Amino acid sequence: MPMTDPLGDMLTRIRNGQQARKDSILTPASKLRANVLDVLQREGYIRGYSEEELAGQKGLRIELKYFEGQPAIQHLARVSKPGRRVYSASRELPRIRNGLGITIVSTPRGVLSDAEARDQNVGGEVLAEVF
Repeated sequence: MPMTDPLGDMLTRIRNGQQARKDSILTPASKLRANVLDVLQREGYIRGYSEEELAGQKGLRIELKYFEGQPAIQHLARVSKPGRRVYSASRELPRIRNGLGITIVSTPRGVLSDAEARDQNVGGEVLAEVF
């Protein structure tokens, strides 16, 4: 049965992996997932990721990050869902925890954090919020 929200599935795998104190997790690969992981790595929420073979298909191994025994990601939530898409202009992008967290946005210039989207003056679909 096909998955209706692959990005939401990856975010849930990250949350579950951190709750179980795993060093790394596996998820099926896609360009969108890799782009979201690029943003998370640039912002320091994960250590990194790499491509692997998963039962004949491409997969991503995500290296989770912890600080003093606590997960680096305290909150990870999908904002725009398949049943309700959420779009925002560059000036109206939400600020998470007064700028301490990030919003991941899919823009015409690629998947960016909210700060990068504001700097480039582009809006788009608000994918997730992280802090």
